[in-house]
Amino acid sequence: MNQFRFSRRPDIGDRIKVSFEFFPPKNDLMEARLWETTTRLQVLSPDFVSVTYGAGGSTRERTARTVGRIRRETDLDPAAHLTCVDASRAEVDEVIAEFMAMGVTRFVALRGDPAEGVGARYRPHPSGYANAAELVGALKAQGATDISVSAYPEKHPESPDFATDVDMLKRKVDNGATRAITQFFFDNDSFERYVERIRRAGIYVPIVPGILPVHNFTQVANFSARCGTHVPAWLAERFEGLEDDPQTHALVAAAVAAEQVLDLVERGITDFHFYTMNRADLVVAICHMIGIRGSTAASENRPVAA
Repeated sequence: MNQFRFSRRPDIGDRIKVSFEFFPPKNDLMEARLWETTTRLQVLSPDFVSVTYGAGGSTRERTARTVGRIRRETDLDPAAHLTCVDASRAEVDEVIAEFMAMGVTRFVALRGDPAEGVGARYRPHPSGYANAAELVGALKAQGATDISVSAYPEKHPESPDFATDVDMLKRKVDNGATRAITQFFFDNDSFERYVERIRRAGIYVPIVPGILPVHNFTQVANFSARCGTHVPAWLAERFEGLEDDPQTHALVAAAVAAEQVLDLVERGITDFHFYTMNRADLVVAICHMIGIRGSTAASENRPVAA
């Protein structure tokens, strides 16, 4: 298949569950944008939202602060990302306890990238959790009730083959993971083949597609090349010539993502995780097109404090 089918039915929005990913802000301006985004997206009643944890645990305090504020000031149910990079088991357990003390029992458990970023060689901490499977086990033992993990429809770039990937996912599920959220992708056929491979391996937790709205095609294409995500030729053609036309670029991006989601719905998928990049416009437009309209009542009843 070269591109998606667009055929929305009126009841689709009632059958879809969405979740949103944020990253902790680095400064006051970014914090203001995040809370504007949060205010706009909470009316869509997502199943949960998640807050990322920087490479090498570099955003530990900011992640905790953001998760805490979401719990205090919104109706959203936050999941805290957690990694095991450059940290001992005692240090990771301390972070888990900190989130638990806030009342957070949802987590996204990831091995994580080294502080040097994507592409750098991963080395387990000598006294730390060696991988995401061990981290899931620690979270489960300490009372986490909902644990999401990562999955890779086009294979993790460090894995030698799909069998290795599938084996790691099975270990994470066996240790207590309740869902897998995929790396973003643009080829729905690849996702469908991946899910079939996962089911044949006896893994039956939900496999939730990670959807990335294309805010900047050039940046997304460059990042895709580094993380092993295929960018189809038809997708590049959609954005061709729009480098200096942000308004048209945004319209095309919303349409492309809505088409992708609706095609996946036709294939039986009902849960979707959006990588928001702390920006609301495209996500709101996409959700509107797939039938998720929300209500202003949520934001009126529980305003997000400035």
